[in-house]
Amino acid sequence: MKNLLFILVFAVSLLLISCEDFLDSSNYTKKDTSNYPETVEDAEQMITGVYSNLNYSSAEPQKSYFYAAELAADDRFGGGGENDKLMQALDMLMNYQTDMLGSFWEVRYTGIFRANMAIETLDNCTGYDSEDQKNQMKGEAYFLRAFYYYEMASLFGQVPLVVATAPVNNPKASPEELYGQMASDLKTAIELMPDKPFTSVGAGHATKWAAQALMARVFLFYTGFYETDALPLLDKTGAVSGSVSKSEVVGWLEDCIANSGHDLVDDFREIWAYSNRYTVEDYDYTKGQDLVWVENDNAVNPETMFSIKYSNFPSWETTIGYSNQYVLHFGIRGGQDIKKTFPFGQGWGAGPVSPVIWNNWENAEPDDLRREASIINIPNELPDYTKGGWADMIQETDFWQKKYSPVTAIDQDSSYWNSYSVLMYGTEDNMQLNNTQDLILIRYADVLLMHSELTETATNMNKVRARAGLEDKPYSLENIQKERRWELAFEGLRWNDIRRWGIAPTVLDGQIGQKVYTRGNDDVNKAFGGGYSSRYAETKGFFPIPETQISLSEGVLIQNDGWGTSAAEYNGGW
Repeated sequence: MKNLLFILVFAVSLLLISCEDFLDSSNYTKKDTSNYPETVEDAEQMITGVYSNLNYSSAEPQKSYFYAAELAADDRFGGGGENDKLMQALDMLMNYQTDMLGSFWEVRYTGIFRANMAIETLDNCTGYDSEDQKNQMKGEAYFLRAFYYYEMASLFGQVPLVVATAPVNNPKASPEELYGQMASDLKTAIELMPDKPFTSVGAGHATKWAAQALMARVFLFYTGFYETDALPLLDKTGAVSGSVSKSEVVGWLEDCIANSGHDLVDDFREIWAYSNRYTVEDYDYTKGQDLVWVENDNAVNPETMFSIKYSNFPSWETTIGYSNQYVLHFGIRGGQDIKKTFPFGQGWGAGPVSPVIWNNWENAEPDDLRREASIINIPNELPDYTKGGWADMIQETDFWQKKYSPVTAIDQDSSYWNSYSVLMYGTEDNMQLNNTQDLILIRYADVLLMHSELTETATNMNKVRARAGLEDKPYSLENIQKERRWELAFEGLRWNDIRRWGIAPTVLDGQIGQKVYTRGNDDVNKAFGGGYSSRYAETKGFFPIPETQISLSEGVLIQNDGWGTSAAEYNGGW
């Protein structure tokens, strides 16, 4: 049997390495596995290479887990134009083209390969300042491997489990094996990384506290979706050799809450880029509110536990992934005058917000400031907005999300700029490249809400509610479900929440018949492929394994259920 699957991944790894600073290009021909890594500088370069995988997926966000999770969940439609069928297919759990998510598979296995290499070799390096420094780097490698597998398992279900650099052609691992490896990696990361406040670690790096939070996220999804009460642990041979209990996860979260140094930002609106100092006093919604964006001038956000960091100076030639392309994709679809949509710039129109979340939220919590802080209500905020600004817009609604939309600015001469970053950092005024805000992947508010859910207590849920100016509520599953939906809207978490709670079929079908605009004209959202709940029943929410990988494996990999039929193929039809 040939080892084609991961020989390909290995080759892609080397290709990407040669195109970045993972290895010093001047020394690349002199370094191989016999002499690299040797020094602490080598170790730092190696860990940087593992992190850079996050930015490679940002270069094609429409083929990433975060993007798919946002569009597949019930609070957003696919959107985009007639030719943006991938966006609409993700929304409907349908297939648009062969290997539609193939690049994400390759990129994430490249990241896993790099993490494996770091885990195998970091102990060989010399020159560490302390044992803590070495353990921090090793812990980051274990954390990132677990994070990458969590995204892969969430997107594709059962995938090959590879924990060494030697090329293999493994079949799909079982959920027990995959989640057992994640749990083992995260437990190792928690034990390795120093017990120090998050500010002791460089911005963008994983910490012990982020590992504890990710452990809770993995635990909640695995035990909920697979209907069990514990998370398995694998030993070094790959055998199940124990488990992680709910009480252990609660203990880690309580350690994080007490000792991490993370905290809630005082005002929810200060987390998001529209509160930046070049925009805040020109935006009617934020004017006079004394809001200060926590990321002004690259400041550290105490609520961010793990995020993708972006450069202020990306370029088309080498570093498009170092601009936040999610923001570009999720922005209001073009064809608008940015003066009429201020402070929100233009993008590709992915993920128009469903009217359902606005209406549910308004009915449940009419005084919750987070609703208007998270959602643009076009009739209320942007009365000069043009429906169908680009004439081919599909699934347009009266609502867009604010958290990851391009944010424009006005200078002292009353000139409009495509991004505040032009004024803050001196970036090029290029709407496609100058979105620089972090993509937050783990936020402290989530830690508080996960703790409430696991302990079935209201204290930490009510801390989150208090920041939004809301009164306390007793704990119930319904209340925590609503609180997670409101607080964490549009942050890539809703999809796995509705899956683990078992409510996905019901809430997904709630999208059918909702008011939308097709090419600027009144319409309703349609069901394709038999409908949302039908597609979910057939696939369980997992997307297709790339056909290229199935072919390369020579039959070792098999396609996921619910794919390869005519009902699974999306060809438009609006």
